[in-house]
Amino acid sequence: MIYPILRYGHPVLRRKGAPILAITPEIHQLAKDMLETMRNAHGVGLAAQQIGQALQICVIDVTGIKDRESKMWIGGKVVVPEEYMPMVLINPEISGTKSKDIGPEGCLSFPGLAADISRSQRVRVKAKMLDGKDFEFEAAGLLGRAVQHEHDHLHGKLFIDHMPQAERRERRQEIEDLKTEYPE
Repeated sequence: MIYPILRYGHPVLRRKGAPILAITPEIHQLAKDMLETMRNAHGVGLAAQQIGQALQICVIDVTGIKDRESKMWIGGKVVVPEEYMPMVLINPEISGTKSKDIGPEGCLSFPGLAADISRSQRVRVKAKMLDGKDFEFEAAGLLGRAVQHEHDHLHGKLFIDHMPQAERRERRQEIEDLKTEYPE
């Protein structure tokens, strides 16, 4: 099922997701629907908040993106990220390096808006997978950026929160024009 993607202005986008305590058939279906929704929108990541579910689950797929390299390590060894796609991360925890990269970022909840955002160059990720197993890896490049972006969503944070203040002030009207009013 393809869900409508909530746009900036919906209150659930600012909610921290509840941890997923059991991987049920409903969670499997949610992950499948999220992947279908993300692909339909031509995105590389989608968090549950973006489809109205305040839960700690996100999906990522960087397959086929050639202009922005993704890097991945498991147990300190370099692996091919595409071999782990699509990725469903449940209750992810991340820690990033102090060294930062500035790079372009957009969001399916902010159609047409992009900005250069500072993110950790490399992140360490611990999460559960759909099979219930723990999964640990490190990521950099586009995959690292996508993990950080989706993790933020799971905690009610949006990519515009990372914009430098001066740029955010300068683009305030552009951002406000994207804001959608939702009935309470």
